[in-house]
Amino acid sequence: MKNYFIVLFCLLFINTYALIRNVTGSYSTIQSAINSSQNGDTVLVEPGTYTENINFRGKKIVLTSRFYLSNNLSYIQTTIINGSNPSNPDSASCVIINNGEDSTTVIQGFTITGGSGTKWLDEHGAGLYREGGGILTAYTSPIIRFNIIKNNYVMNTAGVVSTGGGGMRLGDGKPQVYNNIIMSNTGKYGAGVVLNYTGCIMKNNIICFNSQSSSYGGGSGVWVNNNLGTAPKIIENNTIANNSATGSGVAGIYLYSGTLIVRNNIIWNNSSPLNNQIGGSVTATYNNVQGGYSGAGNINVNPLWADTNFILSNGSPCIDKGDSSIIYNDPPDPGNPSNAKFPAKGTLRNDMGAYGGAGSSLLSPNAVIGIEKLNQIIPDGFNLHQNYPNPFNPTTKIKFDIPVRTVIARSGATWQSLKVSLKIFDVIGREIATLIKEELKAGTYEITFNAGILPSGVYFYKLQAGDYSETKKMILLK
Repeated sequence: MKNYFIVLFCLLFINTYALIRNVTGSYSTIQSAINSSQNGDTVLVEPGTYTENINFRGKKIVLTSRFYLSNNLSYIQTTIINGSNPSNPDSASCVIINNGEDSTTVIQGFTITGGSGTKWLDEHGAGLYREGGGILTAYTSPIIRFNIIKNNYVMNTAGVVSTGGGGMRLGDGKPQVYNNIIMSNTGKYGAGVVLNYTGCIMKNNIICFNSQSSSYGGGSGVWVNNNLGTAPKIIENNTIANNSATGSGVAGIYLYSGTLIVRNNIIWNNSSPLNNQIGGSVTATYNNVQGGYSGAGNINVNPLWADTNFILSNGSPCIDKGDSSIIYNDPPDPGNPSNAKFPAKGTLRNDMGAYGGAGSSLLSPNAVIGIEKLNQIIPDGFNLHQNYPNPFNPTTKIKFDIPVRTVIARSGATWQSLKVSLKIFDVIGREIATLIKEELKAGTYEITFNAGILPSGVYFYKLQAGDYSETKKMILLK
């Protein structure tokens, strides 16, 4: 009996101490480290590319790159979660957090890319949707900070009502989203971020170059629907710029239903046929909104970026123009405490945009936004190919490139849209399916084709983009 109590005491003693679980030290994959972790542990990931689709599985842990040890921003760009090769195409979010995790759960310091979303039954009876290319949360309240969430593509409408949350879909919880770059993601609505029945707080994020949103009002930057009880949804000190929407979609922020507080943001150069930066009846104060928006302290003046990372130039009209209440102040410069600490500028009064307020911080050591947009997102020419596999059964991915036609200014590139269709034909030329038919801007696109009800045989996929046309063969083998 004495030995039993000694063993029990030792087990309890061990479990009171959090462990650091190293990837790729003790664990070869991020998921294996998460599976072995206990609440309170830290999963520390070394630089590298991890082709995984990970799930926190209810673990209240910190998942981080080496960024947290030294705040070295280069670790964010070199520690990559790539969700482009899921075991199931209907569960293709890079990161899922959906099992009761709370604010002790943190994901930070990663580039999160390549996700195509998860087939998801809406919790409020709206049906099946494909959502959350980069991150999907439900009934959880994690902290998501200092990540680059980019190039996630959620456009496959097979078997679902629609697709949204290319970068992130956050639902039914109180997540906190701080200091992220959310860029170049795609979805039918909320290409950058979807907030569904949340009490989410979003501060100091750059949300840019997200595209294609047209459904449910669009909201290419941020799409918002309903509240979680009385918890407020707050979008504060973000830069929401250069997003684009199609059809009647709003390119900046769209409030579909509920209430929303929008404060101290820059909402600029978001383009859509209707040319609206904000849609819905939001409470907006001390923002710089292109075209203007009613509310105390709102302005409509060119923000004058200093670089492609949206840092403000010294002459920017957004400096010291946020809410003057002391709780929104920029951090003080230790050497000159009456002035703001870089990247905030001017005095301590809040600067509008991602670099203002108490959470002001550099998000990248170099021009990650501008360089990546020009070098990676804009193809040099048309290209069409079957990504994998061929022969296939029953699904395959078809990838195509639309090249740039017009580039206007490196810091604010715009692209001419083309009418694009991608169709499937059988061997006698009958049209089997239309995978996409809409106007698209320059970029790389990937569509999943599900041939579950078709017989084995040879099929053809045809891309028509403006005057360009290309047809290729694929084989369905059951």
